[in-house]
Amino acid sequence: MVDLQTQYQNIKEQVDNNIQEVINTGAFINGPFVKRFAIELAIYNNVHHVVPCANGTDALQLAMMALGLKPGDEVLVPVHTYVATAEVIALLQLEPVFVDVDPELFTIDVTQLEDKVTPKTKAIVPVHLYGQCADMESIMKFAKKHDIYVIEDTAQAIGADYTFSDGTEVKAGTIGHIGCTSFFPSKNLGCFGDGGAMLINDDELAKKAQMIASHGQSVKYHHDVVGCNSRLDTIQAGVLLAKLPHLDTYNANRAYVAKIYNRAFAEVPQIKTPKRADYSTHVFHQYTLIVDGVDRDALKDKLQEKGVPSMIYYPVPLHFQKAYVKEEFGEGSFPVTESLSKSVLSLPIHTEMKEEQQQYIIQSVLSSIEELS
Repeated sequence: MVDLQTQYQNIKEQVDNNIQEVINTGAFINGPFVKRFAIELAIYNNVHHVVPCANGTDALQLAMMALGLKPGDEVLVPVHTYVATAEVIALLQLEPVFVDVDPELFTIDVTQLEDKVTPKTKAIVPVHLYGQCADMESIMKFAKKHDIYVIEDTAQAIGADYTFSDGTEVKAGTIGHIGCTSFFPSKNLGCFGDGGAMLINDDELAKKAQMIASHGQSVKYHHDVVGCNSRLDTIQAGVLLAKLPHLDTYNANRAYVAKIYNRAFAEVPQIKTPKRADYSTHVFHQYTLIVDGVDRDALKDKLQEKGVPSMIYYPVPLHFQKAYVKEEFGEGSFPVTESLSKSVLSLPIHTEMKEEQQQYIIQSVLSSIEELS
């Protein structure tokens, strides 16, 4: 699905130098690279503050803690997403309120928000799924109307651009009160282990988030709030510093691969290619098709037989996961998500894909569909 080795080889000297510098200095925790990366990522995103942390899941949890959400508060979240988005809500004893998604864009369906809001609703977590932004202009208007917080889950869309109706253009993750991202190795900007960060424009909120991430302290051994221990490793920061200057190129390469896929599958009735929102660029963390007319799982198996990997994001909707099952969640509770769980299929897409590799994938998809039809 990704080719991290080839990507590494292309920037090997800088990555190796940065890792060696960390080893030479011994500044393994909160070393200079961590501070430098936070500054450079803030500049890239045109945001006032970047608060690094241990992973993307921690970023979401820290954001909710920094915003002061309390047990019993309700948080609106798309039901078609990775479990981490809802997991941190439940861990903090908040109440996840699931919302179905747009059937073509895969992001939270803003037309359903008014029906979900209650006096207990304190926040919403739009997920920029697969690489393009949710409808943030509508979400921000909704949030302002109901005086609730917006936490952007930007783990799959770092580098994407959002354009408001007045022409204002901003980076994904910088629109809400806090943007959260992950540097998991397969992400568009990935390190060599775990890593994450929060994007914050409010000075006081950034200070509080930083404090919570460091055991609730702003001065060593003086703990003003209950916090936790969530740090970006200095070696990982060194890797990210080597990759950040290439992020726009990485995203452009992914978009080019997606363009070739789109052309190849445009006239295939059994395949629906990803729809592009007119308000967001797409950085294609995943290239996700909707398969219709042939058995999706059989197609996946056929591709595997031909040596082509594919993935299903996500095969079991959150409301059917044992950890989140409720009596009111039966078949048909979230029809779009339930349909997507049976029809989506993601093909390999990465920054170093060669033309012959992609053509083999395309031909394998086409021949497999023909065999199954």
